[in-house]
Amino acid sequence: MKKRKTILNLQSMKEKGEKASWITAYDFPMASFAEQADLDMILVGDSMGMVVMGYEGTVPVTMDDCISHCQAVRRGAPNTFCVGDMPFGSYQTSDEEAVRNAVRFLKEADMDAIKLEGGKRVLSRIRAISDAGIVVCGHIGLTPQSSGQQGGFKAQGRDVESARLLIEDALAIQEAGARFLLLEAVPPELTEFISNKLDIPVYSIGAGAPCDGQLIICGDMLGMFQAFTPKFVKKYANVAEVIINAMKEYVDDVKQVRFPEDKHVYHIKDSIEEFNTMFDEFR
Repeated sequence: MKKRKTILNLQSMKEKGEKASWITAYDFPMASFAEQADLDMILVGDSMGMVVMGYEGTVPVTMDDCISHCQAVRRGAPNTFCVGDMPFGSYQTSDEEAVRNAVRFLKEADMDAIKLEGGKRVLSRIRAISDAGIVVCGHIGLTPQSSGQQGGFKAQGRDVESARLLIEDALAIQEAGARFLLLEAVPPELTEFISNKLDIPVYSIGAGAPCDGQLIICGDMLGMFQAFTPKFVKKYANVAEVIINAMKEYVDDVKQVRFPEDKHVYHIKDSIEEFNTMFDEFR
């Protein structure tokens, strides 16, 4: 049986130069596939808002949404390091509210860590959650929950001044107690510098290869999410096309009475004469 990694394993992987593979999953089947594929980590991301729920962004996702999906993922991947994503509104109000919601991920869904977005502005939240004994993952660069302030889903840190701010955020996040960091949509040169500068693992989603591992959204890599495809995505399959074609074939089979066939039905146990006699009682 696969043994679930801990934060110490992830730290050791960084020190050894071993890359960590990380994927999002939101339900039991996808989580079970990830565990069978030997993924190192699963993020139950608030990206479920777009990938699963059909929202235009992540803001509408609630704590109850996240907890429910985390529970399903844990059932599907009992032996994989899983991270619960704190949704918008779950930690912005106060340190106390942030800790209360972070605790829910561990108590109700058996997550190994939580992730929250932001740099210096959320340092007290990171510190409070970490002080409560919970492993925290920071997230800077393109932060979808605050994409409105960033002018949309745009790459970050592409000029010297904004890159400087991201480096300062990364250092502050580590100092506040985060145990690993996710960089989203920043230049690989910046990713490499931050990864080398920080003692904690630094992972990339659209931030290039020179770091400690990669995260990708399952709906993107499998071709299931059709609204848009970020530049940094590699599609490993086109599951949507397979599903749509299968459904079209099913529709045609039903219309042409090719389904169900005899092998798909359950036949009576008593004789047809006995059934006909019973039917006559109701005529």
